[in-house]
Amino acid sequence: MSDLKKLQSEFSEISDFLIALGDEKRQAIIIALLEDKACKGLRVNDLTDTTKLSRPAVSHHLKILRQAKLIDYRSEGTKHYYYLSHNTDEINKLQRLLTHVSQIIDSTK
Repeated sequence: MSDLKKLQSEFSEISDFLIALGDEKRQAIIIALLEDKACKGLRVNDLTDTTKLSRPAVSHHLKILRQAKLIDYRSEGTKHYYYLSHNTDEINKLQRLLTHVSQIIDSTK
């Protein structure tokens, strides 16, 4: 497979992940979850206070972040606690993509 076809395939494979990372509101949620030093997770109410977004907006962004495998949640009764996922597969794919882009750029010098 040519380098450019491989890149196209890699971009396609992580497009949802890139879309999830690209939104400033989702970035604010990720940062809020990173600030949770206890790593116990944050509830939607906690995130609405931190991000100044409405409950429906936070829920929408959490859904996208979950689909991108960036966050996960645990339930305690009817309460859901959201936290950063420990699954780094998508991050590793992004790192490989960026390495391949760098290699192609370097080979054209």
